Amino acid sequence: MEHPVLETQMIDVSDKPVTARKARAEGFITMQPETLRAIVQREIKKGDVLLIAQLAGIQGAKKCADLIPLCHPLPLSSVKVSLQPDTDRNAVLITAEVKVQGQTGVEMEALAAVSAAALTVYDMCKAMDRSLCISGITLVAKEGGVNGPWTREESHV
Repeated sequence: MEHPVLETQMIDVSDKPVTARKARAEGFITMQPETLRAIVQREIKKGDVLLIAQLAGIQGAKKCADLIPLCHPLPLSSVKVSLQPDTDRNAVLITAEVKVQGQTGVEMEALAAVSAAALTVYDMCKAMDRSLCISGITLVAKEGGVNGPWTREESHV
């Protein structure tokens, strides 16, 4: 059985106006209570998990076009990544907000930021805790572009 030839292309945004665009994403990583305590107390052997994961999230947003083949490389104006320990859920809650003045949105960059931060927490804690679970990575809101603002009705975090 022959497969049809599929054409792949990066979307042409050259005719779109440059506008202010913003996207927020979130996710979380659950773990054993002892692991969360070690993160908060800065007892993980590899270093300060929350600080390093925050930097990884920023880097993830900046490198998004290198990871996702059809993503446009964008000159990001701002990347903010936050990691908050949640002892009630034995989790670290991760949020990212990305801004750009551009012809296309930054949803992928916000999602990449959360993903990179979560993967960094996983990498830094996997020797201590095999139960780590990354989940709930989702777009929360976006602004800019022809479709206007959009907000998810319920948060997963």
